[in-house]
Amino acid sequence: MRDVRLHPRQTSTVPDTSEPPDRPPVRPPREAVQRWRLVLARGVLEGEAGQREQLAAWDRALAACGLPVAGLDATPPKARFAPAAPLATAIPGEAELADVWLTERVPAWRVRERIAASLPEGYALVNAHDVWLGEPALPGQVVASVYRATFPTGAPAPGALRTAAAALRGAPSLPRTRQKGQGTVSYDLRPFIDGLEVGDADGTLRMTLRHDPERGIGRPEEVLSALGEELGETLGPSSLVRERLVLAIPDRPATTAPRPRAPLGRARPRG
Repeated sequence: MRDVRLHPRQTSTVPDTSEPPDRPPVRPPREAVQRWRLVLARGVLEGEAGQREQLAAWDRALAACGLPVAGLDATPPKARFAPAAPLATAIPGEAELADVWLTERVPAWRVRERIAASLPEGYALVNAHDVWLGEPALPGQVVASVYRATFPTGAPAPGALRTAAAALRGAPSLPRTRQKGQGTVSYDLRPFIDGLEVGDADGTLRMTLRHDPERGIGRPEEVLSALGEELGETLGPSSLVRERLVLAIPDRPATTAPRPRAPLGRARPRG
């Protein structure tokens, strides 16, 4: 028997489209209610640990730490985490900074315990403290890095290194070139040098190098190269470490002076 639903020339039927399955409504990610600043020590990183690989390692660590990290309930999950400033893998850091946001208020002891137990390889937790949620982004607050370089005994002599450092500080400009990609670029090193100090006893060199949002950041190896040229020898430090980051002093809202009260008039005697 022919199906009456078919056209005379139609030989098959098209199944009715099924209704789309009921899907739960998409919930927006939870808002952050707490912001923690981590102080971290970091050693030399081995292998191809570029910035992307380091951030991926932090994503995995924060997902496994058991804290209510903001962004882990997003699609796709992405921990809300912000390191202060990049650091070359070959240079260790003694007080690196990073911010992490939580969707619940958690006591300090628990944050320190969970973070310390789930750090990426090469990191150690020095401290953690609660900071204001509305504080400006941490990377934008970094204005300089302080590096410490030590040298083999007597090479160079502390006095000669101090003279070379004074020459660099006193120079109006320090034109230099550096490799970039397949070519070279010219730049002025002097604006990046905020301070050069040489210890009297051991000749330890401390370099305070500026971060500039447009020009980039001062690199310690470039300063060591410039000092070596001033000394007439190659400077090969026995150790080089970033001691700390220098943050800008936050702007405080101007306090409004209280209005002076109008002088009270004398009460008129009642008649």
